[in-house]
Amino acid sequence: MAASLQSVNPTLSRNLSSPNNSSSFAPFRSPFLRFNSTTVASDFKPLVSFRNASSSSPFVTRSAAEPQERKTFHGLCYVVGDNIDTDQIIPAEFLTLVPSNPDEYEKLGSHALVGLPAAYKERFVQPGEMKTKYSIIIGGENFGCGSSREHAPVCLGAAGAKAVVAQSYARIFFRNSVATGEIYPLDSEVRVCDECKTGDVATIELREGDSILINHTTGKEYKLKAIGDAGPVIDAGGIFAYARKAGMIPSAAP
Repeated sequence: MAASLQSVNPTLSRNLSSPNNSSSFAPFRSPFLRFNSTTVASDFKPLVSFRNASSSSPFVTRSAAEPQERKTFHGLCYVVGDNIDTDQIIPAEFLTLVPSNPDEYEKLGSHALVGLPAAYKERFVQPGEMKTKYSIIIGGENFGCGSSREHAPVCLGAAGAKAVVAQSYARIFFRNSVATGEIYPLDSEVRVCDECKTGDVATIELREGDSILINHTTGKEYKLKAIGDAGPVIDAGGIFAYARKAGMIPSAAP
């Protein structure tokens, strides 16, 4: 996963500290952020929950305010196939919704995956509901292909999903998932989507090395690639929350 993240953003430091090694923290390098490395707090712990003031960016309000709970996700699976594009994840007609507005953020989640073809009999979010009952999305190859809209991972997180497990991702979707901190994009080593069904009960355990997906309905376990350097950024609630906590950019005024 670390290799995947570096391929998306080659400037990403390869020396980010692990969750249990805060003393060796090295700052996340981005061409979009300018900071004095001497100001980075030496005792930064990426996995500690915290609350930050909201940013002017419309895509970080929920993430900055509510850092992701890491380690274990448990719930129902929603299974899709290959080449699920961003038009299927969130159609263009809903891109006028602004995620920094709490009401519109919730509405955005209610439309998650509404663009899937009619072959998908079960809706990800039931009509009239604002949240999904499926916390884990399982896909095939090239998940998140299409346009670069940040609304795609944001709407999945707004709907209540915690992670996507796919065989491969479109680069921009992977990058937006990390940058917004809305959802964990996890790589599977096999086609899990061929062996799981919508409604299966599953658990994802994020570990220091390879993570695992346990399908309690079938009794099968699947190895997932480590989240790597992307993990601490998503844990923090996205790139802006991560950068503020690390001292890379000033904290927003209260």
